[in-house]
Amino acid sequence: VSGLAPHKVIGTAVADFSPDVIGISVRNIDDQNMAHPKFFLPEVRHILQCCRESSPSPIVLGGAGYSIFPQAALDYLGADFGIQGEGEYAFAALLACLGEKGDASGIPGVYLRSHAPSHPTRSFQNPSDLPLPLPDRHLPMPHCTEIPDLWVPFQSRRGCPMDCAYCSTATIEGHTLRGHNPVRAAATLSQYASAGWNQLYFVDNTFNLPGGYAAALCREIMRARLNLNWRCILYPWKVDDTLADAMAMAGCTELSLGFESGSRKILSQMNKRYTPEDVRRISQILTKHGIRQTGFLLFGGPGETMETVEESLDFADSLDLDAIQVTVGIRIYPHTRLAQTAVAEGILQPDDDLLFPRFYMVKGLEEPLRKRVADWAQPRPHCIM
Repeated sequence: VSGLAPHKVIGTAVADFSPDVIGISVRNIDDQNMAHPKFFLPEVRHILQCCRESSPSPIVLGGAGYSIFPQAALDYLGADFGIQGEGEYAFAALLACLGEKGDASGIPGVYLRSHAPSHPTRSFQNPSDLPLPLPDRHLPMPHCTEIPDLWVPFQSRRGCPMDCAYCSTATIEGHTLRGHNPVRAAATLSQYASAGWNQLYFVDNTFNLPGGYAAALCREIMRARLNLNWRCILYPWKVDDTLADAMAMAGCTELSLGFESGSRKILSQMNKRYTPEDVRRISQILTKHGIRQTGFLLFGGPGETMETVEESLDFADSLDLDAIQVTVGIRIYPHTRLAQTAVAEGILQPDDDLLFPRFYMVKGLEEPLRKRVADWAQPRPHCIM
C-alpha cells in the first residue's frame, strides 16, 4: 500500500473480494511506554469501520494482543466475535457454525459482545497435529528478499511455564510448553530458505527451554544445511556451552537476553528462576560463541529502590552486551501477580479490565529513577530507551 491511503486500500480490497467473514488480528494494544503511552485500538477501530462500510459480513478478532483482553477489546472495537488464544480449532468451529447459521456462544474460546464463552479455549497438546505456515501458501511474503532489517518470524513452541510476575504470555498461550516436531520444523524452515528467506526470528518465548528440544532443533537445522541467520529470545537459565555451540553452529547470530534486573531481591519479586551469576555465566558463554546479545532492564516494579537500580546498572555495565534496552514503569496485565499486587496496594480497582494502559511504579520513585537512568544512558550509545 506504499503511497496509498491504507484505509482506502482496505475498503477497496474488502469490497472487491466480497468475503463471507473478515478476520482482524490484533498484535499489540499499546506501546508499553509509561511516560507517553500510545493506545493502538482507535486505529484498529477505524480499520474495522472501513470493513463495515465495505461489507456486511461478520468480523472476527484474534491475535496476541486481543487475547489478553478478549471481552474488553471486543466490546471496545465493536466486532462481532473474538477468539482468545489458539485459533485453529475455535476459528474453524466458528466458520462452520456461521455457515449453518448456528449459535456460536457454546464454542470454546469464542467471545461475543458482552458474552464470554461458556468453555475456555481449547489448546492443542501436540502442535505437530497442526500445519506450520509456509511462505506464499499461508503467508503473503514480501517480494524483496534482500531487505537487511527484515526478520521473518517463526514459532516452534507454544506456552511458557515460567510465570513471571508481570508477564501476559500464559494468558495468550498457556503455561504448558508444546513444540512442533524438530524434524518437521526444520523441514518447514528449509522451504523458507528455498524461497530466499534466510533471516529468521524464533519468537518462542524461551528458545532454550526445554534444553533437549532446543538442542534437537539446532541439530536438525544443521543436518539440513539451511545456512540460516537467526535470532531468538533466551531465558537466562539452564544454558551451557554445548547448547550455545549448537545454536551458533545452526546459525544463531544474536538474541534477546531478558534478565530484567541485576538485583537478587528484584529478580525474586519478579519470580525469576535465575540469579545475576547465572546471567553473567551465560552471557560469557554466548560471547565465546560469537552470539550478539541485547540485554533488558525493567525498572520500577515492587520492591524497587534506588539501591536496587544502582545494582542493576552496575550489573549491566559488567556484561559484554551489544545493546541494552531500559524500560521505566511496568505495564500491568490481567491475571498476573503484578495486577494482584497493584490491587492490594490500592493502585488499581479490582474491576479495572486494564485495556487502557496502566503501569506499576513504586510510589515516589519515578522522578529520581528517570533522571538516573537518563544520566546513565547518555554516554552509552548502545543503550535503547
